[in-house]
Amino acid sequence: MNHATPRVANPLRTFTQLLSSTRRGARLARLLAVAELRSWGVSRDLVERAELVVAELAANAVLHGRVPGRCFRLTLALDPAAGRLRVEVSDARGDLRPTDTTPDPLSTGGRGLTLVAALADHWDCVPYPPTGKTVRADLVDAVA
Repeated sequence: MNHATPRVANPLRTFTQLLSSTRRGARLARLLAVAELRSWGVSRDLVERAELVVAELAANAVLHGRVPGRCFRLTLALDPAAGRLRVEVSDARGDLRPTDTTPDPLSTGGRGLTLVAALADHWDCVPYPPTGKTVRADLVDAVA
């Protein structure tokens, strides 16, 4: 007896890539994220917000999470039914965890996570065993 397997509408989509902990790796993370999200048919608004979030998190992984000889990991997870995208960037420096502080207005840096907080619906940082960390941001698609 043949049974048809039920089709799951809009299954969870994921993308993971290891990238070198260099400026070129951070740039490639942004470009790959945009290409993948466009191939998934994600709304333009969500792609644009995710592009900025990936750029900031990847730059932070390169600037603050770099360990010579170690890569950083970009992961995208899209739940089309919920209209939610999770962006995760994992690096090897678990001892340097980001803080949610207001940047010095006279400083030339330190605004990346403020930008992430403004673009994402939620962000946090969790351990990435054995010694690293993962900074993750959830973005909800306003179009969905």
